[in-house]
Amino acid sequence: MKKILLFFILVSNFAFAQMPDISNVWLNSSKPYTGTIGNKNQEIKLKINISEQNKKNDQEYFVSGYTLVDKNYTKFEGKLTITKYKDAKKKGTVYGEYELAEENKGKHSGLFKGKFIYTFKWNKNTEKVEAQYIDLIGDWKSYDGTLDFKTRIKNQ
Repeated sequence: MKKILLFFILVSNFAFAQMPDISNVWLNSSKPYTGTIGNKNQEIKLKINISEQNKKNDQEYFVSGYTLVDKNYTKFEGKLTITKYKDAKKKGTVYGEYELAEENKGKHSGLFKGKFIYTFKWNKNTEKVEAQYIDLIGDWKSYDGTLDFKTRIKNQ
């Protein structure tokens, strides 16, 4: 009986716990994310300049920045939403979804939408996060509907 009661206390504490503000994680130490877009695996760079935790929903982060493909530089705004968190003793994994809307500047601007995985190692001696890896996997669709590409973008 005591074990069951302890289990329910732990579960309720976890369910009502506030997510820590990890908005600085998405900034990627001021480095751009890099990856590929399209069938020909064209290089894309995505830089997040601003990241803020939603004060009403601590699982959501508002971000803005720019994308660069060839010579097409486009500003974007969007959000990252955490859907699941797995914690192991030395490694943590955060799962979620993202949606990034580029500024409408014609045929080569559109909407990024997909899922992300953020993994990291926790060093208990230094009490710091190490070996961070962020992978954004999804699609980009032009606003006019004529272009639709797979994307894979990750931090460096």
